[in-house]
This record gives sequence, structure tokens and C-alpha cells, in this order.
Amino acid sequence: MLSELIDETEIQAPAAKVWEIYGTVEFGNFLLHHVPHVVQKIEFLEGNGGEGTLLYVTFAPGLGGVRYKEKFTKVDNENRIKIAEMVEGGYLDLGFTLYRFRFEIIEKNEESCIVKSSVQYELKEEAASNASLATVQPLKEVAQAVNNYFLNKSTA
Repeated sequence: MLSELIDETEIQAPAAKVWEIYGTVEFGNFLLHHVPHVVQKIEFLEGNGGEGTLLYVTFAPGLGGVRYKEKFTKVDNENRIKIAEMVEGGYLDLGFTLYRFRFEIIEKNEESCIVKSSVQYELKEEAASNASLATVQPLKEVAQAVNNYFLNKSTA
């Protein structure tokens, strides 16, 4: 059964500007520089940031230092939606059969937008006790860092 955790964070910046971070290869650099307590390392294995891009990601030690391969399965620039899935390692080694990150940038007005972040996952029945490992909190922290980035940029 597919389960989903969702967070919506308002960002004080135009949706197009926020998508320039989330929707491009620069997202990895942003994570490393602005939320090192979430992501420790990102290695590009193939691709240029579009669909099919394959990464090797290492969560920060505070998140268990989990390492996994991630594939971008959807990058929709028109609708500002990005979907990535763990394809090897990480939570897949702990009984998850699916662990998917989804970001959608929703225009609110000319000056702000909503980042809708979600984690979708499925677990093997025998690993049901690992459901508590699934969390949207790191994605919420990323959205808050993006908001802080734009707030600091506008006051600089």
C-alpha cells in the first residue's frame, strides 16, 4: 500500500525563481551549501539534472548517514514538478519497496509560492515496523532553507 507524507512551505519568492533552484542541477549544490545537516555528499553518476539523472546521495550523519542511488523520474519544467526515487541502497535495504521524493512549486502570487514536498513509500509487510523511518522533515528543512536564502538575498 502506498503511503504519503506531505509538507507545504510558503516561500517569499516568485515560483519561477524557486524552480531555478529545485528544477536544475544546482539543487544539489544548494543542498550541500545550505543544509549540510541533511545531505553530506552528492555524486553525479550520469545525466545533466533532467529525467534519468542518476545520483549517489549520502545523508548527513544526523540522519543516519544513509547512502543510496537516486534517479530523477520526472522533471516537468512547465508545471514545476520534480520526482526522484531511491533505486538502490538506503531505505530499500530496510524493507521499503518504494521511496520517492516529490517537489511541486505552486505559484501563490508574483512574490510568493508554495513548495509542496512529499515522500511516497511502500513497505514489505515484514518490515512494517520501519515505517517510522519515512519522514518529510528533511524536505521541510530544505524548503525553509530556500525561503531563508531568498529572504537574505532580498535584504542584502
